[in-house]
Amino acid sequence: MSNKLTKSLGFTLIELIVTISIVAILVGIAIPSFSSVIRSTRLTTYANELVTSLNLARSEAVKRGVQVSVRRKGSTNQNWDSGWDIFTDLDGDGILDTVDTLLKTYPALTNGFTLRTGTAGYQDFAAYLPSGLSLSSIGDTFRLCDSSADTLNSRAIEINAVGRSRTYQGTTACP
Repeated sequence: MSNKLTKSLGFTLIELIVTISIVAILVGIAIPSFSSVIRSTRLTTYANELVTSLNLARSEAVKRGVQVSVRRKGSTNQNWDSGWDIFTDLDGDGILDTVDTLLKTYPALTNGFTLRTGTAGYQDFAAYLPSGLSLSSIGDTFRLCDSSADTLNSRAIEINAVGRSRTYQGTTACP
């Protein structure tokens, strides 16, 4: 009788259970962290979309030689969550009329995200004159927040009296 030791290939059931347990623990830790990364990325994307739309309106006003407006969709003052439109504003009233040309439209923000203005300067619309200057002689700040309403996660898009926009992170109180 020979005592040959055979080397088995593969792994045991205990090794499989330990490996699955470790993977489950790591996934459980990673998922909440990943959702905060997604929220932060969406905030950055929405802030960039607003800045891009304001810059587009400004450059189109200069290029076309007419007033161009960015107007919120929806009927609630200071609430830009429903999206916004960019259009030539030939009569200067800040409302998209039949004589105006729609240049671009932006959809509503995802549920849980809010975009608000601070003062009366840009409650309903922001407009740029053919000179590239803002129609409003005062600046304003758009506040962009997620569902956590945490100031550290917020974005502030500040528009100065000239019409230039700037983005800051974690500097504004959320509604």
